[in-house]
Amino acid sequence: MSTKTIVITRPSGQARQLSEALQASLLKTGIEAECSPTIISLPLLTIVPKDDGGLVHQITQALQSVDLAIFVSPNAIECTMRLLEQSWQDLSESPIPIGVMGGSSMSALKNHGIGIESTPTEVIFPRDNTSWDSEGLWSKMQTLHWDWPSKKVLIFKGEGGRDWLAETLSNAGARVEAISVYARVPLDLSSPAWNQIHEIDFAQSLWLLTSSEAVRYLGQAQLPLDLATAICPHRNIADAAEQVGFGEVLICEPGDDALIAASQAWIAI
Repeated sequence: MSTKTIVITRPSGQARQLSEALQASLLKTGIEAECSPTIISLPLLTIVPKDDGGLVHQITQALQSVDLAIFVSPNAIECTMRLLEQSWQDLSESPIPIGVMGGSSMSALKNHGIGIESTPTEVIFPRDNTSWDSEGLWSKMQTLHWDWPSKKVLIFKGEGGRDWLAETLSNAGARVEAISVYARVPLDLSSPAWNQIHEIDFAQSLWLLTSSEAVRYLGQAQLPLDLATAICPHRNIADAAEQVGFGEVLICEPGDDALIAASQAWIAI
């Protein structure tokens, strides 16, 4: 029987999707059930959507004069659409182009009918999954040759997080407004969710880390992370993992498919 454990650290809903996809992929590879690793969900951060009525007014007013709306994550899309309760194209006189950073956000847009309308909303995102981050989106936007000093950009985000893209756009001359549509609440260190973690063999554990903020919080839990292995889809997350003391830190390409492939490779070792 396998003593290996894979720990998924995403918020609960997203963790469930990744866990199910990982389990399905293991079945396809022919790994016997008794040889499969235990998969544990440890939602280090909970996404709490904001529901302030004043925020709805702020967003709808801002959308009347913007040239581009950027959603930094699928959570930003879900929380914004929940607030607005309208079709994207009904929010302004002409469809506002949208910028996103990767495949999960593209899927979230499609779930809300965005980009697949009869006259599709223009969606800007880096096609190469190795560039699914702020830097990749900025590189893609530069190919548009927009006159940034004449543009206004609205960024939907969570509280805190990286400000790199907003600062880069501002430095290029764009007028930038950032609106936080959700908060991230850390998992209480006394939560029962930690119980399973305290029982695992850390030397046989693989941690899937997808948020630098979550990793920094994990470092407060005083766990023997120096025995564990981490897989991170971005250099910034890997840096955070090294700082909190993970024994081995591996970097994979962004996206769930890459996380699953890297997990399969670790299982095979």
